[in-house]
Amino acid sequence: MTDTAATRTAFRTCPLCEAGCGLEIGLRGQNGDETVTRIRGDRADVFSHGFICPKGSTLKQLHEDPDWLRRPMVKRDGAFVEVAWDEAFAEIEARLLPIMEAHGRDAAAVYVGNPNAHSLAGMLYLRPLIRALGSTNVFSASTVDQRPKEISAGLMFGGGLTVPVPDVDRTDFLLMLGANPYESNGSLATAPDWPGKIEALLERGGTLVVVDPRRSRTAQVASQHVAVRPGADPFLLMALVNVLAADGLVDTGPAGEYLSGLDEAIAAAQPFTPEAVEEVTGVDAATIRQLAHDLAAAPTACVYGRIGTTTALYGTLTSWLVDVLNALTGNLDRPGGAMFAKAAAGAANTRGKPRVGRGLTLHRRRSRVRGLGETLGELPVACLAEEIDTPGEGQIRALVTVAGNPVLSTPNAGRLDAALATLEFFVAVDPYINETTRHADVILPVPTALQKGHYDLALLQLALRNVANYSPPILPLEEGQPDEWQVMARLALVFQGMGAGADPAVVDDLVVQSLVGAAVADETGPIAGRDPEEIIALLGERTGPERLIDLMLRIGPYGDGFGATPGGLTLDVLLDQPHGVDLGPLEPRLPDVLRTPSGMVELAPEPIVADVARLRAALDAPTTGMTLVGRRDLRSNNSWMHNVEVLVKGRPRCTVHVHPDDAARLGLTDGAEAQVASRTGKVTIPVEVTENIRPGVVSIPHGWGHDLDGVELGVARRYAGVNSNLLADEELLDPLSGNAVLNGIPVELSPV
Repeated sequence: MTDTAATRTAFRTCPLCEAGCGLEIGLRGQNGDETVTRIRGDRADVFSHGFICPKGSTLKQLHEDPDWLRRPMVKRDGAFVEVAWDEAFAEIEARLLPIMEAHGRDAAAVYVGNPNAHSLAGMLYLRPLIRALGSTNVFSASTVDQRPKEISAGLMFGGGLTVPVPDVDRTDFLLMLGANPYESNGSLATAPDWPGKIEALLERGGTLVVVDPRRSRTAQVASQHVAVRPGADPFLLMALVNVLAADGLVDTGPAGEYLSGLDEAIAAAQPFTPEAVEEVTGVDAATIRQLAHDLAAAPTACVYGRIGTTTALYGTLTSWLVDVLNALTGNLDRPGGAMFAKAAAGAANTRGKPRVGRGLTLHRRRSRVRGLGETLGELPVACLAEEIDTPGEGQIRALVTVAGNPVLSTPNAGRLDAALATLEFFVAVDPYINETTRHADVILPVPTALQKGHYDLALLQLALRNVANYSPPILPLEEGQPDEWQVMARLALVFQGMGAGADPAVVDDLVVQSLVGAAVADETGPIAGRDPEEIIALLGERTGPERLIDLMLRIGPYGDGFGATPGGLTLDVLLDQPHGVDLGPLEPRLPDVLRTPSGMVELAPEPIVADVARLRAALDAPTTGMTLVGRRDLRSNNSWMHNVEVLVKGRPRCTVHVHPDDAARLGLTDGAEAQVASRTGKVTIPVEVTENIRPGVVSIPHGWGHDLDGVELGVARRYAGVNSNLLADEELLDPLSGNAVLNGIPVELSPV
């Protein structure tokens, strides 16, 4: 469709990944009956400047997907039937509450999926939903993703989202581990057009070093590729710390006066000389020494690690060492180094007393079966299956999932799949009948992205530049269709025993009252001591997420403070500026960004230093045999973009990458099928022989395997692929964070 066919142009931030790209959307029609004619990058967006990836242009296909549920589904006699909303909530009330009354609140569990991080309603209304359920059995996708970084950040800086991000636009030297932004965009480092940022770095004479077992697309453009063994990143980082100390290269710079535990952190690296780690890392000592000297000599530098480092056996240690290196080289909280975003709304490190806080406490309770420790209010999702299929007091008998597909995203997926079939009741908030929700008794769908307002409440706390964008809904809800926040609020009221017909506005009012009450009680905040009812009245007639985000913006660091700072940010300001508001580059924030008990950056947190002994013991026992790692694809996003034809058509992308030497040794040929087996399962998958992977390592992408009975995803089933998490082992965990090991899984290969 040509541009002239559009009768209206709307702008919004893409909600499909962490990049936060601005979209320009053309629509044709009128009176609420409009059709999207085009989607392209918004060249006026203050953050993305027109950049867009293939996923962003598919919001039209997602909105029009015939498999996207528009009405609730209830399972009757083994088959899903469409029902009215009142009937669906009545079914939940009738079946879930008796289970909890008979067996206690912990007989139910909740699993929260990754899409909630991209949903304003998910960020704002999940907490009251979880509290209303009242169970300690809370699980999420975080423990198959970034939890180690949250733990290291919490222990070092006082908050799980106080994560230093790489100031790529101003750095001279970027050391990147376990990340592939050419395929995945940034992650825990929010910014559009990471490829453009990397190319600009190289064009100005900077250096990019990529540490990865695979020669990924990002590694292919890098100044240097270090093909480390899977999971060996902490040994390499320890050796870099060792060299910096031994060769007199430690210079903490301006942040030095706020560092505590410097000597202890350096001492922890003493056994890990470059020679000592050669075998376990597969990287020669001379390369390690040179890398340490290059890092120290760069005018500005940053170390950045992502999912390849967190979904590993030593994820928390690795995440910690990334920031130890940034501190030891004087690049913590420094332009061109690792810096802290200052988000316009929702950030804990912009509220309350600066510098000093409660910090982070780990493992306040443990799981019933295996005794795995809680982190940030959640249990490791690697123990969800056993908590369902192991009889006894406290057994999980009912499950609530919100925008999650754990059958494709969590370890030993076969066991979890079988366990879900045994539940007494299962309710899913999800728009699809997928590999997980096919087991549900009730499915509550949510509107499409084009029907919802959007603000990146979590991701802008990790942005490489301070910006603020709000996107109002572009297309209307269908008649009788509740908004996403109303679905969650109504579900929370059912859990509380308020009845299936309770008004979701009750939850909405309670949430705003709670937030306003906390804000007026904050002695350091802009509305300290004011009348809560006055503040609520000043928010006007808005309801739902728009009222809450307006409140958060107005009491945030750039807000108008309800009159205290005239001209400051409000939701109305963002609505008047659809391309976003640029709040400037990152600036040094130490020490006020901290919320640690000591008021210092804790370079040697006791739980992390204690875990170094585990790493030291492994120094003499390097991994042998074949190991499996994952990989990303630009057209894919976990499991939830595979029902869009334009993104999955073409050459098969769900293949196993094998080095030519391994292929020859094992009798594997390009294009033929191989069996890949682990302790927990096996898959049959086409072989792709490539030099772009280290010998002894194989790679399968994450999020595929759409051929299970009962899955109603027409496109995805035609491009089913295999579920790599059938091979992931739930017994392999990072003990501090409880994060599952999805990189470095021992496997065996054989030809089919």
